[in-house]
Amino acid sequence: MRWKQGRRSNNVEDRRNASSSSMGAMGGLSAVGRILPILLGTKTGRTLLVVAVVVYFGAKFMGYDLLQLATPPNTMGQSNNQQLSAKDQELADFVSVILADTESTWHQEFKRLGLTYQEPTLVLFRNAVSSACGYAQSAMGPFYCPGDHKLYIDLAFYEDMKTKLGAPGDFAQAYVIAHEVGHHVQTLLGISAKVSQAQNRASKEQANQLSVKQELQADCYAGIWGHYANTERQMLEDGDIEEALIAAAAIGDDKLQQQAGGVVRPESFTHGSSKQRVEWFKRGFEQGSVDACNTFK
Repeated sequence: MRWKQGRRSNNVEDRRNASSSSMGAMGGLSAVGRILPILLGTKTGRTLLVVAVVVYFGAKFMGYDLLQLATPPNTMGQSNNQQLSAKDQELADFVSVILADTESTWHQEFKRLGLTYQEPTLVLFRNAVSSACGYAQSAMGPFYCPGDHKLYIDLAFYEDMKTKLGAPGDFAQAYVIAHEVGHHVQTLLGISAKVSQAQNRASKEQANQLSVKQELQADCYAGIWGHYANTERQMLEDGDIEEALIAAAAIGDDKLQQQAGGVVRPESFTHGSSKQRVEWFKRGFEQGSVDACNTFK
C-alpha cells in the first residue's frame, strides 16, 4: 500500500503503556460515579452506602484494599510498561493513516446520504483494556464498542494474522480496521440497534443469522473504503486486493471451526463463511456504495 504520505488521524488513543490495573480502577470508579446518585436517592440506598463505607474502611484497617482486589488482573503475566519498538511505532503510524482514510471515505458517503459522519476513536492497547462494553483481553481480537464509539485493537493481532491465519500484508491489516469502522457506521445509521432488538426476540439460531448479516455488511462497508482508497487516492498496489480477500477468507466461521479441529456447523456461525465474507467485501469494493451492502434483504 502507498500509505506513508497519507494524512494521520487525530482520533487515535494510545494506551499501550497504560497498566491494566489502572484501567480497571478507572472503569470501577466510573461505575461508582454512575451508581452513587441512585443510592443517595433512596433510604435503602443510603443505608447500603453507609454499610459499604464501613466495610471498606474496616478492610482497609486490616490491610486489605477492596478496590484493588476488585480490579481485573493483567492475566497475560507481564507489565504493559514496555518500550515501544520502531516496528510498534510504524504500525501505530500505519493505523493512524488508515483510520484517517476511512474518515475521508465516510464523510463523503454520509454527505451523499444527507447525513453527518461522526468520527470514531481508535484505541491501541496491549494485553487487556477497559471499555464501555466491559473489560477485554487481546485474545478477543479487534472489536468495536458502540457504547463509547471506539475501536479497540492490540497490534499484536497483526502478527497472529500473519503466523496463525496465513493473512499477511498491509492491506489485510487495513481491512481489519475498515471492518471495525464498518460497525461504527452501522451504529450511526441505527442498524446495530435494530439488529439487537430483533435478536432479543429471536431464537438462538435466528440471532446468529442476524449477527452473520451484520458482520457481512461490515465487510461490505470495508470494501467501500477500499473502493475509494483505490479510485480516488490511489493507495492500492498490485496484490493488495488479494491480501484483503485472503484475510476475509481466513476469518470465516467455517475456516476457524476447521482449524479448531471441530465440525463445521453453519447454524452456529456468527460472522459468516469464508465465501460469504469474500463476496460481500468484493461487492463493496466493486460498487462503492452503501446501497450495495444491504445484507438483510
